[in-house]
Amino acid sequence: MGLSSIGTATEGMQLCIFDLRRGQHEGQELDKILYFFPPDLPFSTQLSVIGLSEGLITFTRIFSPEAACEVIEAERHSHVFYEAEPDIWMVMIVEKSKEPEAIWRIDALREVLKEIHSLFMMFHGSIRALLDKEPGGGLTRAHLYPFIMDYLRDFLVGKKLLLPSLRDCLKERRTVQMLTVGREAAIEVQTLVRLLESSAGNAPCSSLILFQDLLVSTTLSPEDTVNLFTYAVLRLTPLALSSGARSWSYLRKGNTSSHVTAGSTLAPSGSVSEQFYGSQDTSPAGDNRYRVIRPLQHDKWSKGKDGFLITDIWGVDVGGSDVTTPIVWLQHTEERMYLCAYQYKSLTLILLIPLSSILNGEQGVSAVKQQLLENASLKILKVEEKLSKGWGGENAYHVSGYRYLIVDGNRDISRASPPAKVTTLTKESLLALNRLREEVDAEKSRSKWDNPGRDKDLEVSIRAKNNAWAIARITGGKELYMVLEKANETLLYASDAVEKFSNRYCSGAFSLD
Repeated sequence: MGLSSIGTATEGMQLCIFDLRRGQHEGQELDKILYFFPPDLPFSTQLSVIGLSEGLITFTRIFSPEAACEVIEAERHSHVFYEAEPDIWMVMIVEKSKEPEAIWRIDALREVLKEIHSLFMMFHGSIRALLDKEPGGGLTRAHLYPFIMDYLRDFLVGKKLLLPSLRDCLKERRTVQMLTVGREAAIEVQTLVRLLESSAGNAPCSSLILFQDLLVSTTLSPEDTVNLFTYAVLRLTPLALSSGARSWSYLRKGNTSSHVTAGSTLAPSGSVSEQFYGSQDTSPAGDNRYRVIRPLQHDKWSKGKDGFLITDIWGVDVGGSDVTTPIVWLQHTEERMYLCAYQYKSLTLILLIPLSSILNGEQGVSAVKQQLLENASLKILKVEEKLSKGWGGENAYHVSGYRYLIVDGNRDISRASPPAKVTTLTKESLLALNRLREEVDAEKSRSKWDNPGRDKDLEVSIRAKNNAWAIARITGGKELYMVLEKANETLLYASDAVEKFSNRYCSGAFSLD
């Protein structure tokens, strides 16, 4: 079977998760399938797709044991691979289209797979740990199926899945967007952080503070910060709680991404696949075998009278009057933490308390919340007021004449032109930018294996058909991508414009001098 023949006539995207350590004996092949989208495809088709992927991984490992298959480009499909955990693979297969709007960047698709796995780990722990806990795989499938289906609904518009396309080239998934604050506001924020983390007494708490959809402060590791920030923007911030509200965050979809037909598979009818992956109703009452929480469900969070955000996703107490406090798992410390979120106007505060430090469960969490209100209420009001006064609005980080993306890979931070400004770019400029980013991705991948542990300095410039310039500069783990549509005829003019931008807005980080 050729690579281009894998797929279905009705689906433009397939996503699967499988375990190479399972299903290696005849008659046990289904054991290796942990998740498959669309879930109502015949098992023979699922096994065909996974069998091909497994063969490609095995074959490429012969030549590159440390870096197996990453992508296979076939005539009609792109196959994107990601080894989420040892021998546990995620593969996305997307159908190619002749439409320019449906052109995507492979690394952007792989970042979607990484985000799925990182968020899953934050709520459920590792996939391998779930398999070890229940070797039959039923527990793992019962968690993966609803989690990923809820995640994919964020990409759904009508019956179309909006995958990252060339119009998303000035965005960087799995990074945080920071709010720039002045010195006085920064001091007030630091004081607020100390008040928040002292609310639990001597317990080693952590916190995250957001204003609108931007990060203000964090005491978490970069990886855990990215995960909590992503979840907050998706479900917790004021814009997330206001259904349908506009956001400049890449985490909320507009109408500019590439369309992939989803059909009706995000709400499949009962089938043999349902028996294999677990019941669609995965609430504690709907599945008697496993208690499965669905943290990515829509419209499940609300603001309580005391300002704390509440949800029944994690269940309700025996009396039915109080909800159970959410629990997350931090990858850096491998600790389980209570998640307490408080909101005042545009300010969202997240306090994480170790489970081990709360001896009397929900009663102890309630005491911490009360202490937080007593300690920090006045400071919260003051900080929100200062940040609101200094906030320049949705276009605060627009720079006239430039369309840009800055990525600090060392701290997982990005800043970009507002999406509304990016939409003014022509298709020719976006195509050039997409090609530019693909070239940089390829060079970074080669450098990673040729010189591990060393960041490579790089500069790439591409002239678009409309005479715009797409320019990339990479240095010291930082990346700058830029489109100049009003640039002069010469590369020297464009390079000088980049120098001015670097000196004025990046403290000279990307200057050639």
